[in-house]
Amino acid sequence: MEIPVYLFTGFLESGKTTFIQEALEDEEFNSGERTLFLLCEEGEEEYHASRFYGLNVFFENIEEEESLTREYLAGLQKKHNAERVIVEYNGMWNLDSFYQNMPQGWITYQEMMFADATTFLTYNQAMRPLVYDKLKSAELVIFNRCVKGFDKMEFHKIVRAANKNSQIAYEYSKDDVEYDTIKDPLPFDLNAPIVEIKDNDYAEWYRDINEEVEKYEGKVISVKGRCALGGGLAENQFVFGRHVMTCCVDDIQFAGLAYVWDKVDTMTHGEWYQVEAEVKLEYLEVYGEKGPVLYCRKVEPAEEADPEVATF
Repeated sequence: MEIPVYLFTGFLESGKTTFIQEALEDEEFNSGERTLFLLCEEGEEEYHASRFYGLNVFFENIEEEESLTREYLAGLQKKHNAERVIVEYNGMWNLDSFYQNMPQGWITYQEMMFADATTFLTYNQAMRPLVYDKLKSAELVIFNRCVKGFDKMEFHKIVRAANKNSQIAYEYSKDDVEYDTIKDPLPFDLNAPIVEIKDNDYAEWYRDINEEVEKYEGKVISVKGRCALGGGLAENQFVFGRHVMTCCVDDIQFAGLAYVWDKVDTMTHGEWYQVEAEVKLEYLEVYGEKGPVLYCRKVEPAEEADPEVATF
């Protein structure tokens, strides 16, 4: 049996409770389905169940992140014979604690993040890993308490660094909502005879080629990185890339792709190179599926990238 899960995230006083209250008062969303409501934090606003359109809403308070076990959640579903689940998630908990313990059959139908525009930048500066955690999989990010004429660009950039595909909405009042229409042009010319990837643009390029590899097929790329040899690759193959930081130092990891060159034996493991290569979409065992394989035309020693660790 498939159990729809509606997940609402954000920090205290971000507007989650008000939105969920209004949703449960709406016949179109709440026509009487047996609903398990997992309340993972309590803010100043309280729920008024008497105003819900359907009354089959069963609250369960979750006070500790460690309580989010598959067995416990499945037991709550069984206890209330729930047909769906609503979660008001604690902003100080990592989302993986919930996702990794969702019982069998639970399917995320919608994930929304709420943020107070007057405090969001402060939260992001002080608790970037937790902010990124809530942004990375949100389908919709709602900034409320916005003021007409405010600069949206910094908010837009923070969201896009974590999630390329989420919708962004700016709420000025209950009936005055503006959706983000800021365009995100690639920082390199994909139509150039040789697509030059500058040091500052590596992270964006790496994400884009993995998400939309088809548009790169046949393109010639010039990019700087470090080579990694061995690891079960064929004699004419190597992995080439950079260390990338997504949100903080703790998540730095090597982000590389497979390259083919008939002079791999002249390369030194871990050294920096400037590589010019043509992209082909092929199956490769190291990927386990079709992916971008870059066939080298030119490989030259290079100075290390600046910055050494790529960021978005």
